[in-house]
Amino acid sequence: MDRKQFLKTCGLGCLGSIAAVSLLNSCSSARSMNSSIDGDNLVVPTSDFGNETHGFRKFIVVNNDLLKFPICVFRHTADSYSALWMECTHMGAELQVFGDTLQCPAHGSEFSDRGVVRNGPADRALRSFPISIEMNLIKISLKKQ
Repeated sequence: MDRKQFLKTCGLGCLGSIAAVSLLNSCSSARSMNSSIDGDNLVVPTSDFGNETHGFRKFIVVNNDLLKFPICVFRHTADSYSALWMECTHMGAELQVFGDTLQCPAHGSEFSDRGVVRNGPADRALRSFPISIEMNLIKISLKKQ
């Protein structure tokens, strides 16, 4: 391979890598959203989980400026959801979502999509929130229990 061909191949490889990273970032941000608080409820439209034509998302991460941590809402069935506080019960780090698992980047604790500890060092389940569904809105109760 001559020098010109080598530089062309490397340049195309770099452009392809940049495009792939951009695509992956756009996919991950599609699962995160800001939501409003109405009274004691964080409100999320059920349509944010997708539809039958394009498929349903397994989860979304919901943010609000008034909350210290985001809340991850998992869709189990059309009318069954769970809402989990994304703060690790071990040392308080913000959790990351991987499929049906919430994982702590600090010490490796893992939690199920219902907040149950799968792997320590955490030894307590995640805080969960009561959910009600009214007129295609998921209402996550933020009241202290």
